[in-house]
Amino acid sequence: MLANNSEFDVVVIGGGITGAGIAREAAGSGLRSLLVEQQDFAWGTSSRSSKMVHGGLRYLGSGQPGLAREALRERERLIQEAPGLVDPMPFIMPHYRGRFPGPRLFQLLLRVYDYLGKRRTRRFLQASDSLNWVPALSTRGLLGASVFADGVTDDARLVLRVLSEARADGAVCRNYTRAVNILQRDGHVTGVSLQDGLDDQHIDVKSRLVINATGAWGGLPETSSERSGGLTIRPLRGSHLVLPWHRLPVTCAVSVLHPEDGRPVFAFPWQGTTVLGTTDLDHDQNLAREPAISASEADYLLRIAAQLFPSRGISQQDILSTWSGVRPVVTDGTGKSPSRENREHTIKADRGLVTIAGGKLTTFRQIAREALSLGLGPDHRRTLRSESAAVFRPVPEVPRPTNLSHLAWQRLRGAYGPDLPALLDEPQLTPVPGAEALWAELTFACKAEQVVHLDDLLLRRTRLGLILPDGGECLLPQLREHCQSVLGWTDQQWMDEVNRYRHLYQRAYSAAPWPEEHHDR
Repeated sequence: MLANNSEFDVVVIGGGITGAGIAREAAGSGLRSLLVEQQDFAWGTSSRSSKMVHGGLRYLGSGQPGLAREALRERERLIQEAPGLVDPMPFIMPHYRGRFPGPRLFQLLLRVYDYLGKRRTRRFLQASDSLNWVPALSTRGLLGASVFADGVTDDARLVLRVLSEARADGAVCRNYTRAVNILQRDGHVTGVSLQDGLDDQHIDVKSRLVINATGAWGGLPETSSERSGGLTIRPLRGSHLVLPWHRLPVTCAVSVLHPEDGRPVFAFPWQGTTVLGTTDLDHDQNLAREPAISASEADYLLRIAAQLFPSRGISQQDILSTWSGVRPVVTDGTGKSPSRENREHTIKADRGLVTIAGGKLTTFRQIAREALSLGLGPDHRRTLRSESAAVFRPVPEVPRPTNLSHLAWQRLRGAYGPDLPALLDEPQLTPVPGAEALWAELTFACKAEQVVHLDDLLLRRTRLGLILPDGGECLLPQLREHCQSVLGWTDQQWMDEVNRYRHLYQRAYSAAPWPEEHHDR
């Protein structure tokens, strides 16, 4: 329980990867830390990103080497610290006659990329060798392909793992808790007034430092979703299609520039499926609702699939599910196209209130340290823990259950870290049909990971709602058997949650894109 008038050294508003990173660095530095999120942890952008942990090759190409260098350094840290959660993935960029970029130019760019990342991953494949990597690739005009490496993750699980590390160092982390007012005296921040979203209880907490990490959502009293801390936020939507792997079998990420607008799009393997993404366009819907793909976005992605993999005949009927995320991009208001907006983060401080906008999944640790340094002022060097301190604690050495493969064991070690022994205490260390997730992960989440709604469990604690047909509808009877009693839900609560989940899934995650005439309401 969070007591009224509790005192904290820092209060973080926003439970995505940026807020989680701040809570982790603050608590790891011995600061009394509170994180609150008005929805579920990772509810926004941080469960609906493109899952890439990368250095931003496109940012290097657009003349932002500093951003690329920092991201590459963080990419390597995460791959080393959290194998199984953040893993290397080969990328292939096929080159076609008359299409940008050509092989020589792209290999030159990769040379710089490898230099900044201090690791050589690049190579060039002749056309025939390219088909060994991607058998379904279109051969019409194919000159060859460039290979390089970046990283991939489960973004929501990354947030949960970082929050777990923060809690281990004493942070208090609450979902479904809204900041309704910033408390001030003589213009300086003194605390935050909170509202529990489950029982409407109001709680005031004291703190001289409040960090707004709500991204595109604004999230603070007297700020809008477009203005936050004097920063102009341009919400940009990126949407993705999830396809059965057997319909588009790729074992690496395949990326090209879309011929219609020159934006990078890619297909990559993820949790037993193939993901196709992403779009980049202005999002002017109500940010309190889950964003949804539009029919034109789905068509845009299906057209590039038809060009890249013509023999597969991918159509809308193949789509398992969709997701859309909203990027909190800081704009200068000069009318640039969405893809040309700067992706660098911006941080501002004003008498105890620090506001963050922009940024990347990969660089959450650096953003967290910069925000804390700015908020703590001149004494931050004595307060913050060492720059070299690990984000993730070591995983306990426990024996691998004989029924789990080495790949499954690696995933569990990365996903749960020091919580692995508690997970292994759960019964049913067997896979959910059609998925990599174990039944034990579902019951563990219900007990230990602050599950409030069914969508928390199926869309963020696990990704069953994204990778199974109809959002996992066929599993609901078994899910009820495993989880209802653990959650303490009555039969009526269970039915209410199922109805809520079905409606949410149909509107924002289903294979049928949201009609254009309703999409922007």
